Amino acid sequence: MRTHTGEKPFPCSVCGTTFSRKEHVESHMKIHGREKPFSCATCGKTFSQKPYLISHMKTHTGEKTFSCSLCGKTFSHKSHVVSHMRTHTGEKPFQCSTCGKRFAHKSHEVKHMRTHTGEKPFRCTVCGKTFSRNDYMSSHMRVHTGEKPYGCLLCTKAFSLKSHLVTHMRIHTGEKPYSCAICGESYAHKNSLTVHMRTHKKGQ
Repeated sequence: MRTHTGEKPFPCSVCGTTFSRKEHVESHMKIHGREKPFSCATCGKTFSQKPYLISHMKTHTGEKTFSCSLCGKTFSHKSHVVSHMRTHTGEKPFQCSTCGKRFAHKSHEVKHMRTHTGEKPFRCTVCGKTFSRNDYMSSHMRVHTGEKPYGCLLCTKAFSLKSHLVTHMRIHTGEKPYSCAICGESYAHKNSLTVHMRTHKKGQ
């Protein structure tokens, strides 16, 4: 029945990817090991299983054979259509057993659970710092590589994190979203407001 419902109750403990059957998780776990005998002829990326290589090849060909019946958006995998449909239905079948928060995707629930458990399974290979999510670790890696993919369109400055670009843009726009509740003075940066608040404490 899970092939019809799209239910995937078995998550990977490392990356959070979910599967409909337990044996699929066991097979998937090989990607976190070292053995990856299947290589992409286009980019050289290696995979532990042939189906993963075939799936990956679609990123090069742009093949998207599965479409949403409601909006027409196309996807490279059928499971992505099932997941996408929840944006239309609002369905959130996965619930956190600790706080009750609900999620549309099992992987989101798995990531959320780490806020309760404190688990940080992703480790930086350079400095050893650990992270609860892979994308957090990827952002952190730019500290070591010096990569700055987020460039300002109004000046020559570039940033390693998108949040830093957002903050920088306030120099050009003049936006000051942080306001003092006591005197109404506004600031572009939160830490500037924090410093300002001390002036009120000194006057007490």
